[in-house]
Amino acid sequence: MRTPRRLIGLVLALELAALPAAGAGVRDLHFGEALYHARQGLYFDALERLDAELAQYRGLDEPQLDTLHYHIGDAEFSVGDFELHYRMHQRAGRAVKAVLEGAADEAVRNEAAFRLARIHFEKGQHDDAMQALSRIQGAVPEKVRDDIEFLRASLCMATGRAGEAVEVLEQLQGGGSPSGFVAYNLGIALLQAGKAAEAIEQLDSAGQLAENDPAGLAIRDKSNLVLGSLLFESGDFERAKQSLNRVRLEGPFSNQALLRAGTAEASALCYDRALVPWSILVEREPTDPAVQEAALAVPHAYAGLQLHGRAAVGYGRALELFSGQVEKVRASIQSIRDGRFLKALARKEGLQDIDWAVRLRSLPDAPETYYLTELMASHDFRTALDNYLDLEDLQARLREWTTGLDAFEDIIGLRRRNYDPLLPSIDEQFRKLDSRMRLRLEQHRHLEERFQAMLTAPRPDYLATADERTACMILQRIQRRLGDSGSPESHALRRQAARLRGVLTWRLETEYPQRLTAAYEHLKELNTQVNSLTQQYDAFVRTRQAAMHSYVGYNTRISRLRERVEGAQARVNILMARQGHRIETAALDRLKARLERLLAQQTEARYGVADSYDRAARARAGVEGP
Repeated sequence: MRTPRRLIGLVLALELAALPAAGAGVRDLHFGEALYHARQGLYFDALERLDAELAQYRGLDEPQLDTLHYHIGDAEFSVGDFELHYRMHQRAGRAVKAVLEGAADEAVRNEAAFRLARIHFEKGQHDDAMQALSRIQGAVPEKVRDDIEFLRASLCMATGRAGEAVEVLEQLQGGGSPSGFVAYNLGIALLQAGKAAEAIEQLDSAGQLAENDPAGLAIRDKSNLVLGSLLFESGDFERAKQSLNRVRLEGPFSNQALLRAGTAEASALCYDRALVPWSILVEREPTDPAVQEAALAVPHAYAGLQLHGRAAVGYGRALELFSGQVEKVRASIQSIRDGRFLKALARKEGLQDIDWAVRLRSLPDAPETYYLTELMASHDFRTALDNYLDLEDLQARLREWTTGLDAFEDIIGLRRRNYDPLLPSIDEQFRKLDSRMRLRLEQHRHLEERFQAMLTAPRPDYLATADERTACMILQRIQRRLGDSGSPESHALRRQAARLRGVLTWRLETEYPQRLTAAYEHLKELNTQVNSLTQQYDAFVRTRQAAMHSYVGYNTRISRLRERVEGAQARVNILMARQGHRIETAALDRLKARLERLLAQQTEARYGVADSYDRAARARAGVEGP
């Protein structure tokens, strides 16, 4: 499965390289592949690719010749971003600091300072975040200008300087930042600054903004919900109802809005109007706290309308609801104690569907997830869960790497069994061929030296043919046999031998230029053959070395890698156990609190049933009396 996915990643990385990015095309394939993984939310894979590419880039003698050189600034930034998305805040901070303290442009340093401030803010290190923001001076990139000011306002609100946050947010209104977030935060900042009237007006404006995207609609609903709560607490029930009625019925804050809208009507003693939102709410998901509150509120409204029979029926339904939910909560608690909760959280739905938490709640075989949505509303719980899921993913990767090391060992074993029987006989033949080749190369070298010498000092005898050399040798033997003999026969033989020697010398001298040219041509042909032979020799040596290197020398490296993987597995197992215990403890504490509340509501419902029947009986007795 991994090979096709890898090929698809490379193909899409090539497509990314053809698209404009930050004003220019992505020239480095591996950087494009890292961006591809990041855009799919696979930040670990993106970091794995980009870290390897940056390590190779830093080890080059001439890094300016590498294609990553064109994107090195973006690559350094991307490392910090990927680590930040993967919640590796310490490493992300170091990566951004390296850019911030390097020889970068002013705009690049300012953007790095903003990213560092954002890292500190997400970690709750507000003083460090403000210090990072104070380093921003001069040119600021347009794409992060409003984000910097929004972060500054958030820091002011987090550190109790609501007045400064108000000033910053007022300047951001009408800018490039999402208007809903700015308007809502401005209302909260005004409220923190003690300007309740202005906060109410601001939240009222934020609750009526024209938004189209889901995030903007959600923040508008939240503005109306907060505004309705403020007006309700101040006793302005009419305006509270108007604000709460603006909350969408299918939005994330609709249940709370319906509950408070009914409460506002009931506080004004308009029980018949309170039944409208409460009746809608009571038909929704019974595990929601607002729905459970509405289950008691509906019969209370009927009681306020003197409809005690309906109130009794309503309290009976509420009692049945709470009894069922008590059993579910107890089943969830027992399931968590049995260890099934973490298995449900680690299902693959979390990687495929953003609403997986809601879907898990409806699974019949997972009672531990009935109240998962409420638990996930906690930031601390969500962070702990994300860390656990990351550890679970890392554990799976370590198991995969262990399997990969086993596969490598199998491949090396196959290669060893393939080459070990073949190499000895090949080496023996090669040694014989090598000795003969060395002899021929030495002879070739000697010929070249002679030829170079003849260019400066002619030696016709070097170019004699085999027959001519044989004739010279025969003449020399005849000369030695004749010796110093003075007989007429010897004298005649000496003259004939001298005449023949002269003929040979004449031929060698007169044909020397032609023979020298022919020797040069033959030597060139021989050089071509020698070069071809040398190339074949070198190719064989390289192939022989490659064959050896394909299975020799890997055992130590694989053993070290296996030790590192096993050590990492041990650490991950310990961390998973600790993190899982924290999650289970948080879930158990929340469910125990819910159980106590449900038991109290159950008791209240029982009392309401009895009281409603009693009131209905007394009302009937009053009607039937004298």
